[in-house]
Order: sequence, then C-alpha cells, then structure tokens
Amino acid sequence: MSKYHAVASISELGEESQIHINVNGLDLLLCKHAGKYYAIDYYCNHAFLPMEGGSMQHGLITCPYHGAEFSLADGSVQAAPAWEPLVSYPVEVKNDVITVAVK
Repeated sequence: MSKYHAVASISELGEESQIHINVNGLDLLLCKHAGKYYAIDYYCNHAFLPMEGGSMQHGLITCPYHGAEFSLADGSVQAAPAWEPLVSYPVEVKNDVITVAVK
C-alpha cells in the first residue's frame, strides 16, 4: 500500500523546474511543468543516468544524455533509445506542501 510523504514546499519548485528527492530510499525527480507536479524515477533506465536537467515540453521529459523521451504523467516511453517506461508516482499538494506516494 502506498503512503504519501512530504517532499518539498511549493516555494522550492518554480515553474518548469526539477529537484532530486529521496523517498524511502528511492531516488525520484520531482518536476513542475505547465502548472502541474510530477514525480518519476530519477534515473533513465536506458543508461542509468540522471533525468535531472532534461528538457520538459508538451508533457514530456527528454533524457539529457541520449534523448529518450518519457511522459511525465505516466512514465511511458515516447522516443527511443529507451524501451522500458519510468515509474511515475502520484503527487498531491496540500497546504503548500508537495507529497509523493510510494510503497
């Protein structure tokens, strides 16, 4: 069963920004894009390099190293060279605190 964990204040994440977070030993990338918050695996599964710094456009994030594209909403692969989706995690905002659900 997943539990929500407080990970950041909304003031820590500006529009079109990303921060590395660790929740229960999981490295995640918390993103704000087009006014919405997303949490995905921190490492691209293609070459296990950080997704942090990847460009975000049209609901997608691009790996800054090899150009693989993933949906921010569900982690699905949108462009090679990756072939496996990233895990995405539910995000909620309550009282200006961003929370992420992990098992």
